[in-house]
Amino acid sequence: MDLQEQLKKLFPDHEPSLEPEEIAHEEHILYMQKEPLLCKYEKRKGKPTTIISGYEGEENDFKLLAKDIKNKLAVGGTFKDNEIIIQGDYRDKIMKILQDKGFKTKRVGG
Repeated sequence: MDLQEQLKKLFPDHEPSLEPEEIAHEEHILYMQKEPLLCKYEKRKGKPTTIISGYEGEENDFKLLAKDIKNKLAVGGTFKDNEIIIQGDYRDKIMKILQDKGFKTKRVGG
C-alpha cells in the first residue's frame, strides 16, 4: 500500500489538485545610500570577526542584509548595535556581495 492509497483511506472526500502551488516571493528593495558601508576586521576574544557598519536605512533592511550575507557565506554572525558582526575574516567576499547589490564599500584597517 503506497502513500496515496493511505491518504485516500484517511481522507476519502479530499481531491488532490493537479497544479503545484506557487509561492510568491517578493524582492525587498534596500535603501541605497551615498556614504559607503564600512567593512572592518577585528579580533574579539581572540577570534577574527568582520564588522559592517554605517548603514543609514531602516534597521529591518540591515537585518535582512545581514541574513543574506550569512546565508551566502554559510557562516555565523549577528546584528547588534547597528552593526553586522560576521564570524571570521570575510572582508573581501562581503565587499564583493555588497558591491553586487549596488552598495559602496570602504575597507577599514589592515
